[in-house]
Amino acid sequence: MFETAFLSYVAALSLSRHALAAVVSDTLTISNVALSPDGFSRSTVLANGPLITGNIGDNFQINVVDQLTDTTMRRATSIHWHGIFQARSNEMDGPAWVNQCPIIPGNSFLYNFNVFGQSGTYWYHSHDSTQYCDGLRGALVLYDPNDPLASMYDVDDANTADPNPDSTLINGLGRYDGGPTESALAVVNVIAGQRYRFRIVSTSCYPSFTFSIDGHNMTVIEADGTETQPLTVDSLVIFSSQRYSVVVTANQAVDNYWIRAEPSVGTTGFANGINSGILRYAGAPDADPTTRQGTGGVALNEANLVPLINPGAPGEPIPGGIDLALNMLIQFVCFIRSAYREQSKLFTFFIGHLTGKHTVNGVSWAVPNVPVLLQILHGTTDPTDLLPAGSIYTLPGNSTIEISLPGAFPHPIHLHGHNFDVVRVAGRSEYNYANPVRRDTVNIGGASDNVTFRFTTNNAGPWYMHCHIDWHLEGGLAVVFTEDTAGVASANTVNAAWNDLCPDYANNGPDTAFE
Repeated sequence: MFETAFLSYVAALSLSRHALAAVVSDTLTISNVALSPDGFSRSTVLANGPLITGNIGDNFQINVVDQLTDTTMRRATSIHWHGIFQARSNEMDGPAWVNQCPIIPGNSFLYNFNVFGQSGTYWYHSHDSTQYCDGLRGALVLYDPNDPLASMYDVDDANTADPNPDSTLINGLGRYDGGPTESALAVVNVIAGQRYRFRIVSTSCYPSFTFSIDGHNMTVIEADGTETQPLTVDSLVIFSSQRYSVVVTANQAVDNYWIRAEPSVGTTGFANGINSGILRYAGAPDADPTTRQGTGGVALNEANLVPLINPGAPGEPIPGGIDLALNMLIQFVCFIRSAYREQSKLFTFFIGHLTGKHTVNGVSWAVPNVPVLLQILHGTTDPTDLLPAGSIYTLPGNSTIEISLPGAFPHPIHLHGHNFDVVRVAGRSEYNYANPVRRDTVNIGGASDNVTFRFTTNNAGPWYMHCHIDWHLEGGLAVVFTEDTAGVASANTVNAAWNDLCPDYANNGPDTAFE
């Protein structure tokens, strides 16, 4: 079972912009709801009113209330603010057992953090096991009153809904193969002649989707919260947890046009409106489009995305021009199980009853009993003593780090606490130190690839790096970088409510059956 959701945003930026930093307060009540957005009913985990907006520099105070009751699903939760650096607030990053203990049912926790110097398109989601695949996610948009690309579009508003599993959903609506064709599709309404900023967010639990709009090209102006030099394409591949802003000009005849998001696996194609939404011009009938998908055209090449501001990777613009290089070899270790024996080897065979684990440098991530941050705050700073053993890497502060990820499968790898400059992208053998794409989630490509990125350790704390295909994370495809370990306690001051999370979970944790 897989899921896809794309959130496109289109309307009234001026209403929410203001020059001074402000406090953005909200409450997310997490509950179980039975929904059928594509015509197939199932139990979900949802937050009320998923869209959160603010401005660059704002302080966010989001109270998360756990009201989960379905005992067939996980009932504890935690929320990650995807792409937010959490400078000096590592304890607010959200991943369970890395930065906090989960919130138990009946309790709440106030996430309090600042978004220094960040604008663009982000999102939030559960970071406790695979819970976000059951629907706990929403969009987070940070506006910049001085957006350097504002002259390129006329309209940028928020139009979204909760995504849910089992089929490709656009703004939370869709159809599934063999399901009812009368199921509603997402409709993006436009007026001829206007230029629209679409904020496309892949909240999927599975690899990638090819996004396009019949009869319209798109100008990319943002990737994962970083403004880019404008680049016009006809289609783009977006991987799990990535975001793009594109400008679409409503310059075609008044009509309905298919918005397409074709998955890389599972049920592909667009028969009866699956994997689709509708771009509807004012004056067009309330009907499914009859447009045809274009052939050829310009597909987005990630190597052509250039940061608009301050391009260039840290370190010296040469191979080895960094302080520390780490090679992260990702493998899938497969097990053959029988009544008489169990053996393991690299996944190069297809016999017997197979199960397995993902590993990074030979070690599969295993959830520790105590969050990594709490271990550090209690005085454990030697990486050989931090748990889980073999999955913790210590990074020196104020240094340039280079991470290499030899490919094998297009895993979307996300680093918490930072964005990074991808000096070698998937599909390329050359290195670009002058103006590489800058983002926080990258596809590591296939067997011939060696995707490489650089970043600067200027944000003390333990930071997760993991595959964003959530069952790959559940299967062990993760590590933690403890950055400037000696400086973590002074850089991150935890409060009493955070300190209470672990005792509360230890005494009342509802999810031991899943652990």
